[in-house]
Amino acid sequence: MRMYNILVFPGGTEIGLEIHRALCQCKNVRLFSAGLDVSNHAPYVFQRHYSIPSIHDPAWIDNLNQVVIQCDIDYIFPAYDDVIVAVGQNANIIKAPIISSPLETCLISRSKAQTYSLFENIIPVPKMYDNVQEIDQYPVFVKPDKGQGSQDTYIVYKKEQFAYLQDENSRYIISEYLPGDEYTVDCFSDRDAGLLFCGARQRIRIRSGISMNSSIVHDDIFLEYAQTISSKLKFHGAWFFQVKKDHQGVHKLLEIGARIAGTMALYRVLGINFPLLSIYEQERIPVKILLNDVDVQIDRALVNRYRHNLTYRVVYVDLDDTLIVNGAVNLNLVKYLYQCVNNKIRIILITKHASNIEQTLKQHRLLGIFDEIIHMEPSARKADYIRENDAILIDDSFSERLDVSKKTGIVTFDCSMLEMLSDERK
Repeated sequence: MRMYNILVFPGGTEIGLEIHRALCQCKNVRLFSAGLDVSNHAPYVFQRHYSIPSIHDPAWIDNLNQVVIQCDIDYIFPAYDDVIVAVGQNANIIKAPIISSPLETCLISRSKAQTYSLFENIIPVPKMYDNVQEIDQYPVFVKPDKGQGSQDTYIVYKKEQFAYLQDENSRYIISEYLPGDEYTVDCFSDRDAGLLFCGARQRIRIRSGISMNSSIVHDDIFLEYAQTISSKLKFHGAWFFQVKKDHQGVHKLLEIGARIAGTMALYRVLGINFPLLSIYEQERIPVKILLNDVDVQIDRALVNRYRHNLTYRVVYVDLDDTLIVNGAVNLNLVKYLYQCVNNKIRIILITKHASNIEQTLKQHRLLGIFDEIIHMEPSARKADYIRENDAILIDDSFSERLDVSKKTGIVTFDCSMLEMLSDERK
């Protein structure tokens, strides 16, 4: 297959980062990112990141097209709800095709009021109230008609609480409060073959609208809803919907998303790569679905990535309690060492290992990584063997690191500091 240049826009959202994780190891995909010139995570994971103005700035399309032309972009993968609509509305003047469902689908799914209106009396939707006077039971749930990530959502327990929302009432919709379990159903559709995959997951722990812990669930009701939704709306590629149980345990539709969801990673690790399948759908390449039958749960947390001004051409690394700890290979360190191999950085093993070094390295399948091995006497100083100024040392021993730092001036690391050196940008 040919190489596809994919521009993720914006790359720093939870959606954009999941697209990156799904595609960064694909041999026929080259990733690019674009987004606002503000602090965000995209430059830490994308090797090729470009700043463009907000979609509310008149110049945003010209700037986007400049990136498309400069980078020879094959497809734009929108990764934020408002951006999905904006690129869809301007698809005729954007100089690359968009990986997205039809604009009408995106507009309806962007509005909860339109979504509920379309599916009322077809599948269960929350009871809606046009105004405060209509409310017959509290609490109620108040949320923006066009919102995401649980932003500006409220549980209102009594009429008096509406006072602080009066100025912006037009932005909000009022619905019954649903107290039960919440689920996301990840789907993939081909424009000709229809719904090809439907997999549900319970949203067990939620933070800022993002499912941080989720597990797979099986219930025929989710497939029934997916088939009904896809019979009313046209989807090209990945999409999802969310439901929540009411007081009687009825699954009621919360929202539909004509896009990638961040926690689609749960099904990605089982074989359903939604972003890649969506590219194939746009290319009209026939696909088959292969889902591994494994019971898996996902839990998400913050990840640390760094930018720094450290440059070096040589890495000195200790063996005992650094590369091999408690008889096991330090996996994080080995991963970093192969990063050095890829970047043509020399790796020198410097050790006072008491046994036969070659035998130890062979036992742990580590032969061949090192450009040089320095085997020292127990009384020797590592600082006396380090020759280069553009080098670093990785060693568990504080006294060794301190001695090397004082004598050579190079930067030293123990294994807890390694994450600063990791560069996973693709």
